[in-house]
Amino acid sequence: MLKKYGPLFILAGLIVIMAIASPYFLTADNLETVAKQTAVIGVLTIGELLVIITGGIDLTVGAVLAFSMVISALMLKAGVPLVVCILAALAIGAAVGYLNGFIVTKMKLPPFIATLGMTGVLRGAALIITDGLPVSSLPESINWFGNGTVLFISVPILILAVLAIIFQIVLSKTIFGRQIYALGSNTEATRLAGINVGSRTRCIYLLSGMLAAVAGILLMGRLSAAQPTAATGYESNAIAASVIGGASMLGGVGTVWGAIVGAFIMSILTNGFTLLHVNTFFQQSAIGFILIMAVYLDILQRSSGSPFKRLHLVPRKEKISKSEHL
Repeated sequence: MLKKYGPLFILAGLIVIMAIASPYFLTADNLETVAKQTAVIGVLTIGELLVIITGGIDLTVGAVLAFSMVISALMLKAGVPLVVCILAALAIGAAVGYLNGFIVTKMKLPPFIATLGMTGVLRGAALIITDGLPVSSLPESINWFGNGTVLFISVPILILAVLAIIFQIVLSKTIFGRQIYALGSNTEATRLAGINVGSRTRCIYLLSGMLAAVAGILLMGRLSAAQPTAATGYESNAIAASVIGGASMLGGVGTVWGAIVGAFIMSILTNGFTLLHVNTFFQQSAIGFILIMAVYLDILQRSSGSPFKRLHLVPRKEKISKSEHL
């Protein structure tokens, strides 16, 4: 039980600590800020989680967020209808994600190298298109995605909740979800079971890119502007949130709910550091340290000689046997 609900215990303890450390933490305005920050990181984390479960990694999520946001913002300023701009952002995210998957599956590059290179391409392109300047003075209609409400519920949190429910159902209740876990558990067994591993992998990277574009729309709505350097380092937050929430960097393990809890943990840490006036450079170091420790604990859980046991949705043998029958 402790291992299953460990992230929730960590989240609860962190909330108590921050509430004691800062009298401003539990104020309504600050909690709303944390919620909106978590919505952006949470949507990114869902996409990152899908890739991590397959045993891969996507370092482009922050760059896709920024690039798609910049393009859609420029379209908005040019008078293009909002719906068309949103669809364009989603299409860009999906296209970049599919290209990542193509490079991994067809060109046989390791996911780390493929997505690291693509990050450089997208960051550079965003800076070239904007001359390094933010795109501001956007129509007020975009603000609804970052600051609007539906039945007193913040739109970013509502979108995060809907996406979390959808992808949790996909992972736990559908054949496609079982195939995602099978890819991370044993790729060769999945291939021998007749599943098109390359096609599934490209689809998963496509979903990750599209979700990054959704996060870009939320962030643009919140800021009413598009920064070409936005979301720098967000990929580290998304990876850390996934692993803290129970995912394994070696694949085959993870849940959406755990990843969302991890996203809240990362957002609260960042917000708490800000409230306590902790140096920004230290914040970056702390996030890096958290990522290292999260992955290290995952390795300990997988070690046969460790007192930790690997956290599974189902036993490993059962997962492989399921994949053989897909």
